Amino acid sequence: MTTDFSARVREAEPSILDDADLDALPLRLGADSLLWKYAGDVRMILGFQRLAGTENCIEQLAQGVEDHSIIFNDFIGRARRTGPPVMRTVYSDQPQRWGRRVRDFHRDIKGTVADGSRYHALNPELFYWAHATFVDQVLTITDTFIRRLSYEEKVQIFEESKVWYQLYGVSPRSQPQTYEEFCEYWQSMCEKFVPTRTIVYATGYLRQGVPGPRWMPAPLWRLAAAPLNGILRTVIVGTLPPEMRQVCDLPWDARKQRRYDRFAAVMRAANPVINRLPVRMLYVPWAYEGWMRTGVDPRPLHNKS
Repeated sequence: MTTDFSARVREAEPSILDDADLDALPLRLGADSLLWKYAGDVRMILGFQRLAGTENCIEQLAQGVEDHSIIFNDFIGRARRTGPPVMRTVYSDQPQRWGRRVRDFHRDIKGTVADGSRYHALNPELFYWAHATFVDQVLTITDTFIRRLSYEEKVQIFEESKVWYQLYGVSPRSQPQTYEEFCEYWQSMCEKFVPTRTIVYATGYLRQGVPGPRWMPAPLWRLAAAPLNGILRTVIVGTLPPEMRQVCDLPWDARKQRRYDRFAAVMRAANPVINRLPVRMLYVPWAYEGWMRTGVDPRPLHNKS
């Protein structure tokens, strides 16, 4: 893959595939896929900042969020509006309809960045980057907090992610073709990270601490919130790529890495117990609906490499 992201993203032209051509393709993920097993696992929430943060460290995507979203007033609300359609593209019985809904929501998201160059959300280079952050979340959070994935399983998840991307109906011209290419692509994108206004705002709670309720005196809240802030600055910051920690001014050292590694090891060791929870508790609602519809219990599936 030789796509020049920096040049092609500035073309700012959408590249949408013909829906009739897509209808002719048997595109669907199912209960036998690793994406079904892990993408909707509730433990993916541990990667929420990695997912949202890496997306918004790329200038054009962050500018689109700033121009066309209410992230600064309703950060949680935006996440709630984004998550369900993306998850339904994986788990629903009408994945193409949901994929196109996600795509069509982005048709009018366009504008300019600081240097005056244009962006468009359906430019394939920009749209694929957003998709790649979801793929990375599944790979990273599963391997870190659920169980170690074999190389073959990582390859399988990546190959399944290509089907997932096709469901959106956007040109795959920037999509890596192999798992190795995806890893190279991911690192090359991390090297393009900049401290956008969106991501600096979104990670403020990690630098300054979680804001307290208005009725509680600030000194008392700082004392009460100290354990929570300590956990967040270890677990959440630990999930982030080094390049993101740097641009977001989030300190990290060997001591924090050891704490993070211990927490991850405990989570993986607890997986056999967590995996016995009721399916409704183990999966987000849209994934749970998919499992119930198929009549498959996911808990015995794919628990070993």
